[in-house]
Amino acid sequence: MTHAPARPRSGLRIAAAALTALGLSLTAACSGASSEDSSVPTASLAPVSADAQLAAQVPQKFKDKGSLTVGTDASYAPNEFVAEDGVTIVGLNIDIMNAVAAKLGLETELVNSEFGTIVLGVTSGKFDAGISSFTINQARVQQVDMVQYMMAGTAWAVRKGNPDGVDLNNLCGRTVAVQKGTKQADDLATRSTACTDAGQQAITQVVEVLQSRATTDLVTGKAEAMVSDSPVIDYAIGQQSDQLERLGDTTDAAPYGILLSKGDPEMGPLVSRALVALQADGSYQAILDKWSNAPGAVTEFPVNPQV
Repeated sequence: MTHAPARPRSGLRIAAAALTALGLSLTAACSGASSEDSSVPTASLAPVSADAQLAAQVPQKFKDKGSLTVGTDASYAPNEFVAEDGVTIVGLNIDIMNAVAAKLGLETELVNSEFGTIVLGVTSGKFDAGISSFTINQARVQQVDMVQYMMAGTAWAVRKGNPDGVDLNNLCGRTVAVQKGTKQADDLATRSTACTDAGQQAITQVVEVLQSRATTDLVTGKAEAMVSDSPVIDYAIGQQSDQLERLGDTTDAAPYGILLSKGDPEMGPLVSRALVALQADGSYQAILDKWSNAPGAVTEFPVNPQV
């Protein structure tokens, strides 16, 4: 997923383990979420208990701190976003990260950050981990380790009834909203270049820092279409079904990964085994079901899978 400079955001330390034990999502940072980002499913999650064997293998520096500092860009509902209270960070990915930490006997300190800064935050040691709908690709794997935890694809939305007659097979001359830094933004730029190379009009790319702004662009008519990850598109449509609808099928399914320090011999395998444990006790599927994303389930959780 993605962005461009926005106002600074700050993270607040939260006792994640206690919240997880109550079946709640972790918290942190500032607000700025738009109204379509504020709805949280009412389903509660069963408490996640620590795995004693895994917890014993956690590096001492994390045991001493008792938590993992996690960078996330909370503007990408339903995967990670700020709830109505303007403080609490919630979402599918947040529930997964909290559950992983709980399985390792740790809490989670979430820090709301611009998407494009999170990889650097992990490589510099500012963050112990990152989770923010990061598609696993070779460019990222060269910088950080990535533990696979679910699948997502690319999807499109238009205004209800497709009043502009958008055709996905011919986007030249169209205006499309997308979030900066996402694979969809890269693909849109490539498509636009193909248009101009063929002597046709370029795609007008409305590139936003926040996904919520891209959605607003579509709703208000600033853009004729919007492209994003499939869970995000489905969520936006669910929130505004009277104004938006899907266009075409989901394509280019690819895995998401949790970011960790490159070459760490301990944390990647530990996070992978924590995910296996969550799958075994039913917590993993319960989280996907809560956020209506059962099709995103994977059966294996490798570190740096070949993609």
